[in-house]
Amino acid sequence: MRGTKAIHAVERLKTRSANALYAAVSMPGGLYYLVDKTGGGSKKLCEPLPLEEFVAFVDAQSPAKPRKASKLDVAFEEQIKKSRS
Repeated sequence: MRGTKAIHAVERLKTRSANALYAAVSMPGGLYYLVDKTGGGSKKLCEPLPLEEFVAFVDAQSPAKPRKASKLDVAFEEQIKKSRS
């Protein structure tokens, strides 16, 4: 189960960066590190990290997709801003 969280973080990175050659490597003791296999070799992108730090590192590698907002969401946010003023 814990490895699944790391794998999902790498899958999100692959989608955001359009690079399908990222991989998570699991080590004994619950440590993970990120590898980029572009160019035929394996380039280690970070030192072994605990799960939560690894997920934070992977999420910081590529900007997140902009959040979709409906007209209702935008109107609601504007209403909140007006009520705070």
